[in-house]
Amino acid sequence: MQSNSHFGSNKSRWAGLVMGGLPALLLLLDAGMKLVKPQFVVEATTKLGYPESGIVCLGVTLVTSTLLYLIPQTAFLGAVLLTGYLGGAVATQVRVGSTVFNIMFPVIVGALLWGGLWLRESRLRELLPLRKS
Repeated sequence: MQSNSHFGSNKSRWAGLVMGGLPALLLLLDAGMKLVKPQFVVEATTKLGYPESGIVCLGVTLVTSTLLYLIPQTAFLGAVLLTGYLGGAVATQVRVGSTVFNIMFPVIVGALLWGGLWLRESRLRELLPLRKS
């Protein structure tokens, strides 16, 4: 890829950090809530059909995957793990008959995570080019 490409610029890198960082912060907040387990989290999770005993495990999985995403050397692995986690969230929302927003929200979060990674990681852009060179 040419060095003067706008994808190699600091603007692109910063855009990728913001695009992926904001949903990552949201996921860390969600993970923290699962680890602390306030009553509203317990109620919402059990209403979706999950046992209370699994909430902390979900939180650990989410915080681990998100931290892996935030570390540049492991960001790709983190993105793959978060894709699986968010896919489970979509499946859960479909199973309980949620609104379109609740079903699509994890898809949007995943797209933002991958988009942010794509903007800041040249190896991913080489693997998944969105335009011809």
